[in-house]
Amino acid sequence: MKLSAIIPSFRIPFLVLAPICVFLGASISYKEQGAIDFCLLAIVMLGGIFAHIGVNTLNEYQDYQSGLDLKTIRTPFSGGSGLLCRQPELLPWVKTAAIVSTLLTLLIGFYFIYLRGLAIIPLIPIGVIGLVIVVSYTRWINKRPFICLVVPGLSFGLLMVAGTQLVLSGHSSSTPWVIGVIPFFLINNLLLLNQYPDIDADKSIGRNHFPIAFGIKVSNSIFALFTLCSTLLILFYISQNILPALSALALIPQTLAYIALYGAIKFGASIGQHPKYLAFNAACTLLTPLTIAITVFIN
Repeated sequence: MKLSAIIPSFRIPFLVLAPICVFLGASISYKEQGAIDFCLLAIVMLGGIFAHIGVNTLNEYQDYQSGLDLKTIRTPFSGGSGLLCRQPELLPWVKTAAIVSTLLTLLIGFYFIYLRGLAIIPLIPIGVIGLVIVVSYTRWINKRPFICLVVPGLSFGLLMVAGTQLVLSGHSSSTPWVIGVIPFFLINNLLLLNQYPDIDADKSIGRNHFPIAFGIKVSNSIFALFTLCSTLLILFYISQNILPALSALALIPQTLAYIALYGAIKFGASIGQHPKYLAFNAACTLLTPLTIAITVFIN
């Protein structure tokens, strides 16, 4: 009963990001070797989901402890689930979920090293960086604007994509790092825009992420730059045969980011009152790498 009660703290609608990034890494692995171990892929998926649950539940726990949960105006895309505001007695259970999911992620990582041996030693620094991000994101990273800006894309767009390819292929490759730069920019933008509605609340408890440190106009410029970079990279990679021509389909969901940019420019910090723009940004972040993954897999 307690487990079912704390499920909202997992932020389930957001957990789809991890499987998409894993699928992108798996598609690259499949393209390189022409085969894939689907049982192993399922374990990688679990590892990615547990890592994401670990971040989400730890964030929920620490945001309630700091008092932030009581100050934020929640939207479907920002401000947490609000679970602990409604049921504060679940605080130790959310903390336990954060610890257990992080430990399960570690166990899966150790299993991969045991399974593959020295061939995937590069997985160790990927795992260590990922663990540091999970543990330090809420209390440390959120106070350092430039690190906070790029850590989401680093975690999902690069580490998760490259780690998946490494585990499935049994060897490292530059390709997932190169292609992973596309979701890197998009995922950074996802978290960047979702911080706008929480600027005042976040500032009140000592956070100092990018929109707080540099303001909305500069943040909009960064959002525009990251969006443009992801679009240009898709076109460039297609021209260099890094991506198949069919990956041009990813430019369709990319247009949603430009609509979100319009909303960010027009509404600024009050964009939370117009959640459709946050939804457009989230859809772009999910559908663009998913489209790339599918087109790479079937090519």
